[in-house]
Amino acid sequence: MSDKPTVLFVCVHNAGRSQMAAGFMRELSGGAVDVLSAGSEPKADLNPVAVQVMAEEGIDIANQVPKILTTDAVADSDVVITMGCGDTCPIFPGKRYEDWELTDPAGRPADEVRPIRDEIKQRVQSLLAEILPQAASGGNSAG
Repeated sequence: MSDKPTVLFVCVHNAGRSQMAAGFMRELSGGAVDVLSAGSEPKADLNPVAVQVMAEEGIDIANQVPKILTTDAVADSDVVITMGCGDTCPIFPGKRYEDWELTDPAGRPADEVRPIRDEIKQRVQSLLAEILPQAASGGNSAG
């Protein structure tokens, strides 16, 4: 089993929700998942409030850069998670697609972004448990 699963997180601006989800997936998977993120209309910079509330969780996403969604990114992914980007994501047979309805953190203060962050974390944990069942046990195998 040499191939790691690849998860792509997509939102419109690739500056908030998808970056937070990618940050959690990178951190919580411990490198066991290849993580991509992209946007249908990427912004120039990350949402500074998203960076702030992720730092509160001990996850640094400040060096991430919003990227444009490409067909190749979708083709290279096993799981594609969309967050409010509508029909802009190309569909390929054999891929797992999920749409997570999450409030856009753009322009919101930290106290409104934290609950969005927390919901993203829970969803990433659930997804991780499905694609890497052994990781969900906390990696605590006594054998």
